[in-house]
Amino acid sequence: MAQSLTRLNPPTLPDAGALGYSQITTVEPGRLAFISGQVAWRPGGEPAPDGLPEQAELVAANAKAVLDAIGASPEDLVMVRVYMVDLTPARIEEVMPHLTAMFAGAKPSLTGVGVAALAAPDLQLEMEMIVRLPA
Repeated sequence: MAQSLTRLNPPTLPDAGALGYSQITTVEPGRLAFISGQVAWRPGGEPAPDGLPEQAELVAANAKAVLDAIGASPEDLVMVRVYMVDLTPARIEEVMPHLTAMFAGAKPSLTGVGVAALAAPDLQLEMEMIVRLPA
């Protein structure tokens, strides 16, 4: 049996598809990977960029590297949670273009969570993922 994801945006809910994600994602039986939160850190230990858009770009690149490492693609994203310090609509607008570019049109289910702080004082954004592993 082929594994598949189905994306749904019921008409009785806000149109999340227009914003680059889905209200519901269903997954056929198969293996899942639960990915730790990806932040704006580089393998060499350099400090995170100061700007939120630059951090979002690096978080998206790190998330894509994780997908590559497990042989998955953005189409395999089931659920994404984004944690943001000082979450506001304006800050979300700074982040979403970078994340939706990494999603490459996949529109996974997405939740944004405002937090007081992350694991280090220089971090403004963290993204964790649930991924269906390809057969």
